[in-house]
Amino acid sequence: MEETLRADPVVSQLIDRHGPLHVTPAEEPFRRLCTSIINQQLSTASADAIRTRTFDVLGGAVTPETVLAGDEESLREAGLSATKVEYLRSAAEAFRDRDLTPSGLADATDEDAIAELTRIRGVGDWTARMYCIFVLGREDVLPLGDLAVRKGIEQLYADGDDLSRGEMREIAEPWRPYRSYGTRYVWASYER
Repeated sequence: MEETLRADPVVSQLIDRHGPLHVTPAEEPFRRLCTSIINQQLSTASADAIRTRTFDVLGGAVTPETVLAGDEESLREAGLSATKVEYLRSAAEAFRDRDLTPSGLADATDEDAIAELTRIRGVGDWTARMYCIFVLGREDVLPLGDLAVRKGIEQLYADGDDLSRGEMREIAEPWRPYRSYGTRYVWASYER
């Protein structure tokens, strides 16, 4: 993997700067999906605060059962919009009814896994790609729906000038089949 990524001189410098970064499956798939749903369209600080309060309301046990049984008013008081409460409940129903765990999606291609996940109300392409990277541990996902990825690529490869998504896909092409790792290095650079 490192040899492939080091063929790109920009990523090679990021590897030197940030050391080894990993793409490993999360231990609690449903909790991680809830985190991604809560994080949608929020700043990191706001998302962290709302997630902490929401998970406290659920008693720390973030499962389909606790989300479905959770008091809507308490979840709203934790900072969730009515829409996000609905999205979390939709995710809980999907997890209750289908096997969306890493083992359940083990034989699915990345695109099939994304299609399965986006059947959930409130789970779009961005959330599904985050799930593929951080829950399924998929190594070749390029989440160009992520603002930090786009801005990071623009900073690293175009001195901050705008690039089209097509141009970004071309930049990331040499990272195959490890675009998730390349993405992790772009995030690490952008978040500094």
